Amino acid sequence: MKTRFDSYCGIYCGACPILVANVKGVVEKKAKAWELDAKDIVCQGCKAKTVAGICKDCVMRLCAQDRGLDSCAECDDYPCGTIQAFQRDRFPHHTLIAANLEAIADRGVDAWLEEQKKRWSCPSCGEPFTWYEEECAKCGAELYDACAEENDWANDETREDEGEAAYWKLRKKLRRFR
Repeated sequence: MKTRFDSYCGIYCGACPILVANVKGVVEKKAKAWELDAKDIVCQGCKAKTVAGICKDCVMRLCAQDRGLDSCAECDDYPCGTIQAFQRDRFPHHTLIAANLEAIADRGVDAWLEEQKKRWSCPSCGEPFTWYEEECAKCGAELYDACAEENDWANDETREDEGEAAYWKLRKKLRRFR
């Protein structure tokens, strides 16, 4: 099975440090650096048969598979409490999953994957980067990482849901105290 960069929940797996380590063939090196067993980070993406240990028991992944869905957005229960909690957890790369699922529904997964590939590639040299890299490992250019993306999204005054906008502004303020 080939590597898959899409997921059930709307995360772009192509920017996952674990999947990138697999694509680059540096699993052993990364496992050692992260003090993990290499077999636990062998992965071909959320929708592949070979999934990293951290994602194997993902509730959203298992639920979508059980229901025969290609994404959580296809579910009659979407957005469920599980996906809402996931979007609002402490990881900035989870913030835009609803927007990603909407983009997939509107434009199709192939178009979305192309957009994400471009979004998660260095604008200067084209090198792919992961969610929390702030500087390109290849050319040193400053990168627009998931933290910056979440901050911009939190400050987006064009969003219609004022309650949601207020939540993200509060989250941004609280982030300073971590």
